[in-house]
Amino acid sequence: MLLSTFLLTLNWKELLMGHEEWSFILEIILRTAIMFLTIIIGLRILGKRGVKQLSIFELVVIIGLGSAAGDPMFNKDVGIVSSIIVFGVIILLYSIITHFIGKHKAFEQLLEGKSICLIENGEFAIDNFKKENLGSDEFFAELRIKGVSQLGQVEAAIEEISGEISVFYYDEKEVKYGLPIMPGSLDKILTVIDKEGHYACTFCGHTEIKTTGNAESCPKCKKDHWVVASGKKRVT
Repeated sequence: MLLSTFLLTLNWKELLMGHEEWSFILEIILRTAIMFLTIIIGLRILGKRGVKQLSIFELVVIIGLGSAAGDPMFNKDVGIVSSIIVFGVIILLYSIITHFIGKHKAFEQLLEGKSICLIENGEFAIDNFKKENLGSDEFFAELRIKGVSQLGQVEAAIEEISGEISVFYYDEKEVKYGLPIMPGSLDKILTVIDKEGHYACTFCGHTEIKTTGNAESCPKCKKDHWVVASGKKRVT
């Protein structure tokens, strides 16, 4: 009873259209069509560089274009001409900055950052890894997607400026023992070795053969947490 009364007293026009009249629907359709075509033209001018995997700079450009295009589609107070002018300014600035990026390497690195090596010779490049806002679980997930089950399969892993991870693999005959990265593989941390074999440091991925007794600290990072290393080959 209360629900039916509520539905009867509800101002459906205000709920669906806000303060606009029903006739504004046709104007919304026209505005959206115009801004949609403007976006296509703008991206066409920007070229393929603007629509591939985005760097930080390119992401800012796309967000700016989206903001300029979105409001005039449904907001009567925002004129289409104003938004098109914003489009023109963004594209002009993009063209100028892209020109300087092509001419000056230092300017490109300042604006977009640079690629950074996260794994080198099957071990973490720990100084570089600390600089990146990237959790180990997230990074391991990226590697697993690429078919990696342990770090000894990886000659180098590089985080590109787009955020993508490029992985270069050892040849099957060169794969060595490394830190396992499968789910749950780091749960059994060892500080005392009860069986001789290959072990990997959980912090930096350094591997070495250990005999029974105290595991001792890693010579590379000075941590003392170890797990049994994996010598598994990569399955392709």
